[in-house]
Amino acid sequence: MEYKLSNDTYKLTVSDHGAEIRSFIKNGKELMWQADPAFWKRTSPVLFPLVGNYFDKKSRYNGKTYEMSQHGFARDMDFSLLNESDDELWFELKDNADTKEKYPFSFILQIGYKLSAEGLKIFWTVKNPSEEVIYFSIGGHPAFNCDLNKDSLKFYKNNEVVSGNLKVNVIEGDGSGCLSGRTKDALLRDGKLVLSKELFDEDALIIENYQADAVSLLNLLGEEVLKVSFDAPLFGIWSPTGKNAPFVCIEPWYGRCDRVGFEGDLSQREYGNALDEGKSFEVSYVIS
Repeated sequence: MEYKLSNDTYKLTVSDHGAEIRSFIKNGKELMWQADPAFWKRTSPVLFPLVGNYFDKKSRYNGKTYEMSQHGFARDMDFSLLNESDDELWFELKDNADTKEKYPFSFILQIGYKLSAEGLKIFWTVKNPSEEVIYFSIGGHPAFNCDLNKDSLKFYKNNEVVSGNLKVNVIEGDGSGCLSGRTKDALLRDGKLVLSKELFDEDALIIENYQADAVSLLNLLGEEVLKVSFDAPLFGIWSPTGKNAPFVCIEPWYGRCDRVGFEGDLSQREYGNALDEGKSFEVSYVIS
C-alpha cells in the first residue's frame, strides 16, 4: 500500500513495502528515480541490518554463522503503518522467525518521513527490546534523476564547500562487494565532482570519516537541483557500473561492507553500531 503527503511545494509517496520512498516531486518535477528494472529496480531502499555485504555473505555471533544477502532484509519486507498525519508518516518493522535465521537479534525498526516547506526529513529509529547488546548497520540508498553526462555533485562540510579532494575506499573487483584495501582520490574542483559513467567503473564511491555532511546535485548550468544533508560518518555515491543509468544515489550510511577477508564477529565490524538493552538509536537526514 502507498501513502502520500503533500504541501504547496512537494508531493511524497511512500510504500509500506520496505517503507521506501517511491516518489518525491517538487513543483511538478519528479526528483526520484522510478525503478526501471532495465537499470535498477528500486528507488530508495532502507538498508538494515546490513549496509553492503558481509565477507562471503556470512556473519558470526556467539559461535554461530549466519548468511544474509547484500543490504539486509528490511528493504524486502512489509512494514506496519505506525502513525499518519498531514505532514508525517511513520512505519515499523519487528524481528520474526525468518529474520532470526539471518540475523540473531531482536529489534524494532521505525522509519519516519516529515514533509515541510524546506523539504523532506527522514528518520531512522532502532530500538533494542532484548536483554543483550545488539549489533547492526543502517543506511539510505535514495536514487535521484540526473544526466551522468552533464550533471555534477558538490560537497559541503560545516556549510563550507569542501576544499581539496575526497579519499575514496575502493570495492574489490571480484564481485564480493567488499573493500579491497585500496583507496583513490575523487578529484574535486571548487568542491565539485563531474559525473560520468566511468566514475562508477569500480562500483560505489565509499567516503568515510566525516569528509562531508551534505551533497548537492547540480545540473549542467551549475544550478542546484537538490541537496542531501546528513550527520553520518560515511556515505556512498553510486550508479550502476557500465550502464550510463539516468540516476545517481547519494547514500548516508551508519555502517558499510566488510573488508575482503574479514572473519570477525558482528561486534567487531568496522562502523557497526552497538545498542544496549532497552536503548534506542535515532538518526536522520534531509532531502531539500
